[in-house]
Amino acid sequence: SYYIYRVIEDPEWSLATVPHLTELCLQHIIHNFEKNPILDHLLPEHQRKVLDRLSTDLPLAVTANLISDEDYWKRCCTERWQACDISNYGDSWKQMFFERHLENILRCFIPNTTDPNQVLELIPLCKDYVRKLEVDQFLPPVQMDQKEERDDLSNTGSDFGFGEVSIHHYDLGVLITALPHLEELHLTYGVKDCGMNFEWNLFNFTHQDCCNLAVAVKMCHNLKVFKLTRSKVDDDKTRLLVRNLLDHPCLVELNLSHNLIRDKGAQAVGKLINHSRLQTLDLCNNQIRHLGAQALARALAENSTLTSLNLRLNCVEDKGGEAIGRALLTNTTLKSIHLGSNNLSEPTAMLFSQVLAQNTSLTSINFSCNHLGLDGGKQLLEGLADNKALTEFNLRLAEVGQETEYLIHQIVWANREAARLGSLQHPSAKPI
Repeated sequence: SYYIYRVIEDPEWSLATVPHLTELCLQHIIHNFEKNPILDHLLPEHQRKVLDRLSTDLPLAVTANLISDEDYWKRCCTERWQACDISNYGDSWKQMFFERHLENILRCFIPNTTDPNQVLELIPLCKDYVRKLEVDQFLPPVQMDQKEERDDLSNTGSDFGFGEVSIHHYDLGVLITALPHLEELHLTYGVKDCGMNFEWNLFNFTHQDCCNLAVAVKMCHNLKVFKLTRSKVDDDKTRLLVRNLLDHPCLVELNLSHNLIRDKGAQAVGKLINHSRLQTLDLCNNQIRHLGAQALARALAENSTLTSLNLRLNCVEDKGGEAIGRALLTNTTLKSIHLGSNNLSEPTAMLFSQVLAQNTSLTSINFSCNHLGLDGGKQLLEGLADNKALTEFNLRLAEVGQETEYLIHQIVWANREAARLGSLQHPSAKPI
């Protein structure tokens, strides 16, 4: 018989296309990582291959305390958020992920609707990585129970039309006291982008909210920076917060700007200044008048830790401005003070001319948007004659006259240049 043999081959076939057994094993590990996360049992080069190909959608219960590789957490961040700047997160992608992830949960948390376990289950996973929390909104409950509705109907005279009891926000106490490394807390009680659904009760920081927060902050012993802004914090809430912040072991910066603090609240803060380690205090855009400013001045006269005080957009007037000026004749630690938009005039300028002549610690003063007048400007210029410390002096819209403002600017510029040259000659003297 006659046979014909034919060999049919694939010209593109190559032995190289057959995966190595190692590669097949790695693929299996990656595919089953959620059920069997054996990363620590792999060789370093195999760990690298697995980490580069792991899904970023894996449960945090699997990855949080197992994966420390920064490249993996970088992928988790960049796939979730468009803007990622790790310089604000200790140059750590993992820290960024857990801080922003926790912040997003808190921003969307609806009391009586959202399951609290969303936060509680995250605590053991994120507690070692969260050092700062910035939450710029807190949502109130959507529904009220019948008792609260009856209470609200009986309170029709309220400015908001709703009983305060019905709009308490999420209590941060359990969370922030369980974060041992938390150093910064930035909060705003309100709702962003509410649009046509605007109601005043969406922006009500209740007394109960304040009680919960005050107790939590007191127990957060490593907290260094506390900011509670744009939250309608009034005198009573300020005093409640201050009582829990007295003698705090680590707090160095307090920001209560853009609130409703009046003189009694400022008096409470004055007490706090000398019962804490505060270095920076921001009370911008409140309703503090001369009595509150005088209380702050009395504290300032005895204080030895505060370096920056911001009272912009209040109404301390000359009685308050002069009191602060007299305090600065003896204070030797404050470096920066902002008194812009406080309805100040010539008497304050005259007293501050003495401050400029005697005080050697102040490096920055802001008197913008006041009514110091031409004579007030001349007094400040005279006080600056022998001053070598001031490197910033803002007199924009202070009505001191163009020529005086120019001459003051020349002196301040010379001081700034001298300070710059001094820091170049003595680099070890630069502030850390």
